[in-house]
Amino acid sequence: MVTTDPEGGGLVLHADTDVCAGAGQCVRAAPELFDQDDDGLVVPLATEIPPASSARALEAVDLCPSGAIGVRVLSRPDGRENRIPPGP
Repeated sequence: MVTTDPEGGGLVLHADTDVCAGAGQCVRAAPELFDQDDDGLVVPLATEIPPASSARALEAVDLCPSGAIGVRVLSRPDGRENRIPPGP
């Protein structure tokens, strides 16, 4: 499981509907953060991930079979934003 940088900031969600396969794993993992449109493609319900939803958001990234969703860490001490890639 990917975790956030303890010295970093919050997490920001992003989704790519061009890559989405419509599997719905994100909705099952984090229904407060994701929905699906009429074609079954991912619809993010939030941009900034509340701390209480961070673990579920990261699980959704790991479970996404197409790699269509991801999160970035905001406000790192070095000023960079890093994308947390999908799992294995």
